[in-house]
Amino acid sequence: MATVEVSEANFDSTVEKGIVLLDFWAEWCGPCRTFGPIFERASARHPEVVFGKIDTEAQPGLAAAFEIRAIPTIAVLRDGVPLAALPGVISDAGIDELIGKVRALDMDEIRRRIEEKAEASKADEPKAEES
Repeated sequence: MATVEVSEANFDSTVEKGIVLLDFWAEWCGPCRTFGPIFERASARHPEVVFGKIDTEAQPGLAAAFEIRAIPTIAVLRDGVPLAALPGVISDAGIDELIGKVRALDMDEIRRRIEEKAEASKADEPKAEES
């Protein structure tokens, strides 16, 4: 599968199912230009994975939502759940290894942990006193 340009308009439909790698980049970024062909090759090797490109200049809202502080950064999602954000250039082998690790995750367990953490956060919130 070729890479997909991701914007706020198509973000939700792009990340809702399966493994998704999002490349946050900018045209002026030298390391981004180095990483671009690596990302494209990986998309050809892994047609079952969605490879999205997000231009941080054109999509500042998405860059802010992911708290992107350096580019290139790869955001990793599976079934709409954000799993990691990895700054810097990643090698061909590194991307293959990353996809293998994401594929091996038990997403039911991941969702359970997220839910437990959210419940614990709610329990730690101060309760409003009644007047």
